[in-house]
Amino acid sequence: MARLFISAAHKSSGKTVVSVGLAAALRARGISVQPFKKGPDYIDPMWLCRASARPCYNLDFNTQSEAEILALFARHAAAAEVALIEGNKGLHDGVDGEGSDSSAALAKLLGAPVVLVIDAGGITRGVAPLVLGYQVFDRAVTIAGVILNQVASARHEGKLRQAIERYTDVPVIGAIGRDPALVVPERHLGLTTPGETAAAGDGTVARLRLAVEQSVDLDRVMVLAGRAQAARGAIAGAEPFPPATGGNAPASAAPTPRIAVARDTAFGFYYPDDFEALERAGAKLVFFNSLADARLPPADGLVIGGGFPETQMLALAANASLRGEIRLAAENGLPIYAECGGLMYLTRSITWGAQMHEMVGFIAADTVMHASPQGRGLVVLEETDALPWPRTRQSDADAGGTRVPAHEFHHAALEGLPPATRFAYRVVRGRGIDGRNDGIVQGNVVAGFCHQRATARGGAWARRFVAFVRACRAG
Repeated sequence: MARLFISAAHKSSGKTVVSVGLAAALRARGISVQPFKKGPDYIDPMWLCRASARPCYNLDFNTQSEAEILALFARHAAAAEVALIEGNKGLHDGVDGEGSDSSAALAKLLGAPVVLVIDAGGITRGVAPLVLGYQVFDRAVTIAGVILNQVASARHEGKLRQAIERYTDVPVIGAIGRDPALVVPERHLGLTTPGETAAAGDGTVARLRLAVEQSVDLDRVMVLAGRAQAARGAIAGAEPFPPATGGNAPASAAPTPRIAVARDTAFGFYYPDDFEALERAGAKLVFFNSLADARLPPADGLVIGGGFPETQMLALAANASLRGEIRLAAENGLPIYAECGGLMYLTRSITWGAQMHEMVGFIAADTVMHASPQGRGLVVLEETDALPWPRTRQSDADAGGTRVPAHEFHHAALEGLPPATRFAYRVVRGRGIDGRNDGIVQGNVVAGFCHQRATARGGAWARRFVAFVRACRAG
């Protein structure tokens, strides 16, 4: 199983530029590429998906066990000729001081050779001790090659190559020059998404592909990927997740609930394996566009993920008929799960700068955007008795009071929330809605700022939500 891990000495070195360009360039050669992203992230995987024409799966020590990571990786990588894993932050960065949650730890777990992307701005001969340091810091990590980024000129490239070749045995497999056209635009939550305009997204991928084709030795890339070692530890069976359903009846014996999912440029923060988990739990997913569709599709439940409702709030406000239908459905008891942007949409309004627009109005609060993050990073939640979802089986992930790992990244805060508001979770670590709580519970609606994953360690939200939808429909 050929595989390659793209990492860097520090964040903002060009990992995503290189990873997206590589995926697109290899695909253009007729090579099937399965992308993965390390850690919690929504936007980078969107670009990798666009470049490879395959869903990108996240591998995250925070919400997955090593066995789960290995099984998820093996299942999807087996269907492609090469697996491409993009790291996060620097190769050895992470929360744990011992590096157990770093990109290096993931590369070792997967047996993946590492290509180090080096931001060459302002450096020449000093690149050699940098590369040497990464070689000796953890010899269990295979530094298979280097791609130089932000190279100023041919003369600059020559000095960098000479230093690396003289003092190390790590090959330079590419050198990408400075070019503003290769920068993916950023905003308050990071990179823009490829789906905001299809033409712009395709154009960016095409530029990154061309840059890699012209600057990186793709034949060498495939040779290095083919030198991958055996993954550490035993790969679990074909099913890395907990059983899809609980109770006494198998999923096939229960009616199939329809769950509507808002998926568009306002709400696009979803993990593909969460969709798969909802379907394994027996649900049929019905996607709709919150900006263009005037009616909510017939459904037994509703999921509204995160995204950028603030950038689309004019169009969301203009679609008054859909907002009215969602509010009425919520008032009539439709089970709804909303994360971050979905929570914002369910409030009375969103204010961003000088603009304020009405939203659904089911949650009695107003959303206000701030210049700095109001919540950012890994989160630990503790379930309260207010969470209406049933426990479909007894496990460490589902037992009452168990701490559930999640993540958050929002510039929004709620104002005017009633003091008597009930919450599904206490925040052990992180910010959530008010620094102490997350997951507003109102009727059959659960809406919070934190993002969960449908994994064994992450709390199996998808399976429990489907069970809740079934129970509500049964009356």
